[in-house]
Amino acid sequence: MVRLLFFVFLLLLLYYILHLLIRDMPSFKKRVKGKHEPEELVQDPYCLTYIPKRSALKEKVEGQVLYFCDEKCRKSYVRREAKNG
Repeated sequence: MVRLLFFVFLLLLLYYILHLLIRDMPSFKKRVKGKHEPEELVQDPYCLTYIPKRSALKEKVEGQVLYFCDEKCRKSYVRREAKNG
């Protein structure tokens, strides 16, 4: 009987410790809050890849706002547009 009580006590202690560890994890907090919103993706006009808007390079070309994945694509696009007129 004592062994059974000791085993139950250990299981409860383990559950409590794991619960505390998981509760404090940042990824768990995000899921619990439920405020995860999908990120808006924009297309790079040069290489045609989709990238998150918040991490894209922004450039205004001929009154239009364009988003680029990196500086290389931005420069290549500007160079190509200057060539084509």
